[in-house]
Amino acid sequence: MNNIIKILLSAPFSAKVGMIIITFYLIVAIFAPLIAPYGEYYLATPIAYEVWSSDYPLGTDNLGRDMLSRLIYGARNTLGLALTITVLAFLLGGILGMTAAALGGWVDQILSRVNDVFMAIPSLIFALLILSIFGTTIPYLIGTIVILDATRVFRIARATAMNVAVMDYVEVARLRGEKLGWVIRKEILPNIAAPLLAEFGLRFCFVFLFLSALSFLGLGIQPPTADWGSMVRESAALIAFGDITPLIPAAAIALLTVAVNFVVDWMLHRSSGLKDVS
Repeated sequence: MNNIIKILLSAPFSAKVGMIIITFYLIVAIFAPLIAPYGEYYLATPIAYEVWSSDYPLGTDNLGRDMLSRLIYGARNTLGLALTITVLAFLLGGILGMTAAALGGWVDQILSRVNDVFMAIPSLIFALLILSIFGTTIPYLIGTIVILDATRVFRIARATAMNVAVMDYVEVARLRGEKLGWVIRKEILPNIAAPLLAEFGLRFCFVFLFLSALSFLGLGIQPPTADWGSMVRESAALIAFGDITPLIPAAAIALLTVAVNFVVDWMLHRSSGLKDVS
């Protein structure tokens, strides 16, 4: 625990700022029902697009719901779904990538070629096609993005694991009769954890932005569930009248993306073994 604290304290200023912002977002997402002045679906007033006031600090949306409350609940929904998708993508892509590297041969060839096929399809077009055919329910939304992102995770997991799979200690473990799962869990994974952890942060950013883009197009998280991408779409017309309300959820998306990238840059620097030059 002390080592973790020392590592965090030794982080550069940008990474510390990023961690503070991420912590703030997590607190808002977890305690959304306690922080939000109104419920997620509560019609605070019959007046649509109410101006900013003490009762409605960010005004109301096109149905009269409090924008601040929707913004707070949007943090829980958008972040929660993006984190779930990223975890599932890493489990699928990481396990398959390390398995391909550890076994090699025809298993590696088949998995790699299937992965290449999925990577050759433009992500947005693939998502729009699948969601248009099967619907925009949460299970199909999660499954579609998980498959798309697992291909990227597979590539980096396989590439890093290939360098470890040929090491002497891995060969010794195989000669001892250790099974594939043990070799992956005990020998390969600990030695590629740093780049995978950094990739996790980058993947989360891509999933987060991709999910927001789909919601903006009407194929992501569906109303009445609060979501930052759909909030931008619903209030976009206000920009023509000089109202900056649509920019607030967009700024929330951008701020979190920048914060995560600050932390990921620091993690990549640490894992590379490079030293800061004063």
